[in-house]
Amino acid sequence: MSMHHQEPILDSKTRRKLEDQRRMVYRRAIEDRAELRRLESEFDDIPRQIATNYLNLALAPFPRSAR
Repeated sequence: MSMHHQEPILDSKTRRKLEDQRRMVYRRAIEDRAELRRLESEFDDIPRQIATNYLNLALAPFPRSAR
């Protein structure tokens, strides 16, 4: 015994509206993922920059005070 899932019968305007809504959800998901990847790549470099700055400061000779 198999049961088939049947879509309700919709007029073309309603069907287009539902398709547009699905497309917008999909598009937003793609845009959100692209933004997340951009932010991850932007912030991925920060720990490396902090370490580089720290090492540059730690290894730099101390300036002598002018007396």
